[in-house]
Amino acid sequence: MKRIVFPFFACALVALLAACQKPAAGPGAGAAVDPTESGRPQPKLPTVKLWLGAHEVVAEVARTPVEHQVGMMWRTNMAELEGMIFIFDEPDRRAFWMRNTLVPLDIAYLASDGTLLEIHAGQPRNEAQLPSESDRVQFVLEMRQGWFQRNNVKPGMAVRTEKGTLPETFLRRR
Repeated sequence: MKRIVFPFFACALVALLAACQKPAAGPGAGAAVDPTESGRPQPKLPTVKLWLGAHEVVAEVARTPVEHQVGMMWRTNMAELEGMIFIFDEPDRRAFWMRNTLVPLDIAYLASDGTLLEIHAGQPRNEAQLPSESDRVQFVLEMRQGWFQRNNVKPGMAVRTEKGTLPETFLRRR
């Protein structure tokens, strides 16, 4: 009887171990997953209050490369006084697009001191880049399309947070 029991347990153990292994590598295995193709918005990010002139908005803060890539993709709505601010390590020329973005947005490029440099209108799902003219862009603020115009917020204005200037708020840890 022991001879029958041992092979049974051995076979059961082999079957269990085989079931727990990762599937064999198929086409594209090992390739990085494109976070922009998930079909799902990223979870709501931490927020900060921003002031543009007398106007207060609440912006989600995108800091990491993946948060930058996904941004507002797949979101179906955005409140009038909500936005998303993207924080970059160094000032440079930037280019944003509206890939998989369903809500019409304005994209504002900001200098490292928080000064609004330029505003570009983005059309939903348009994959054409909206490049900055300036190479001094360290922050990017996305708002509902037309928000800047409706609120008379123009290039040259400074963006501040509840903690002070954009550099005081976001670049302090350097």
